[in-house]
Amino acid sequence: MGNKTEQWSTKLGFILSSAGAAIGLGAIWKFPYMTGMNGGGAFFLVFIAFTIIIGLPILIAEFIIGRGAQKEAVTAYQTLAPKSRWSFIGKWGVVGAFLLLSFYSVVGGWVLLYSLLSIPGMIIKENADYAALFASINGSPAFTILGLALFLLINVVVISFGIKDGIEKTSKILMPLLFIFFIILVIRAVTFEGALEGIRFFLQPDFSKLNPSNILYALGQSFFSLAVGISVMVTYSSYLKKDVSLPMASGSVTIMNIFVSLLAGLAIFPVVFAFGLEPSEGPGLLFIVLPEAFSQMPFGEVFLSLFLLLFLFAVLTSSFSMLEIITSAFTEKKQRSRKKVAAIAGILVFIAGIPAALSSSNLSEFKIFGLTVFDATDFLVSNIMLPGGCLFIAIFVGFKMDKTLARNEFLSGSSLPSGGYQLWFQLIRWLVPLTIVVVVLHSFGIL
Repeated sequence: MGNKTEQWSTKLGFILSSAGAAIGLGAIWKFPYMTGMNGGGAFFLVFIAFTIIIGLPILIAEFIIGRGAQKEAVTAYQTLAPKSRWSFIGKWGVVGAFLLLSFYSVVGGWVLLYSLLSIPGMIIKENADYAALFASINGSPAFTILGLALFLLINVVVISFGIKDGIEKTSKILMPLLFIFFIILVIRAVTFEGALEGIRFFLQPDFSKLNPSNILYALGQSFFSLAVGISVMVTYSSYLKKDVSLPMASGSVTIMNIFVSLLAGLAIFPVVFAFGLEPSEGPGLLFIVLPEAFSQMPFGEVFLSLFLLLFLFAVLTSSFSMLEIITSAFTEKKQRSRKKVAAIAGILVFIAGIPAALSSSNLSEFKIFGLTVFDATDFLVSNIMLPGGCLFIAIFVGFKMDKTLARNEFLSGSSLPSGGYQLWFQLIRWLVPLTIVVVVLHSFGIL
């Protein structure tokens, strides 16, 4: 289809970079509080089921589209289905990435501010009220907008110079370090008195807590945490060599994602119950629980600082991929200046993110369908844009894309039997779209 001059240098580099794009706020920040607000263990089980049965086939599909076309998101669909309107899926992805990045960067700003405050030891203090600390940062218009601006500035600078060399190399070092720190945190969390209740809440399913609404949230969370539905992975896989097995790479990213979600839950909920906090605390849960846990460790401030910096890296690798899809959509065909497009995109995302940044302060009373701007944007992206994008991708691959190309890309670099392709194809053609439609319609009371 056309050749890319840039390519990932190794399979591991691609897998870890894709995992970095997927493992960010979705697995580490959003998953624990969504689980806490939606009943614990039953939500986790449904999330795993959706991730494997629906999210994994979609991830493979996005990889197939990207490597098959060897183009960024919008152009990929134009290449694979010329003289048709299917390129709207890529445009849908660009809009979704823009909206997602607008509120994602607000949380990225919180992580950045916490990281900066932790270095001189300004977070962990004796008898500190960590909920009040988070409220003071989150409720300050100056702090939240400063955090938003600084976070987006880092994104613009990195994307301006291209992300491949920096991200691939650093992902190989920092992603494993993030896993190691999480395991240390889990070991400490589960040894607190009263931690068992938190483990039981997280791992013991209570299906009476499930309802159509939180089943939709579990579906949206599985898409959010795998970064599928907005064609980010289409852009990433367009740089991939043919000797890499797409099913194996997708499986690796999915397993790492579920494992990080498991670690996040085991790090958070034992501490929540040990210290009498509320599991349904919401978006601030991580920023209240982490300092509480680290404050109980020797050299807690040092560990907290290192963990926050690694967490910041995980958040940045995800946001880079979102800004990359927006930037590449406007640079590839018309040969515009990458730096200029990245800067303009960053400014526009910053402007769009201001209302979300002010959702806990000046705009706390302003509601859209009963939700703050932050929560409304999150709901729109996670429960409408991402499932919608996944539905369109499934229909495109299942009914429009050239079957021989899809089959060749699925089997290229793989020792999987052709029966594996048939299973995946039937899932993407029938089960995936049907499940998405049923869950979304049911959650809105239409079915």
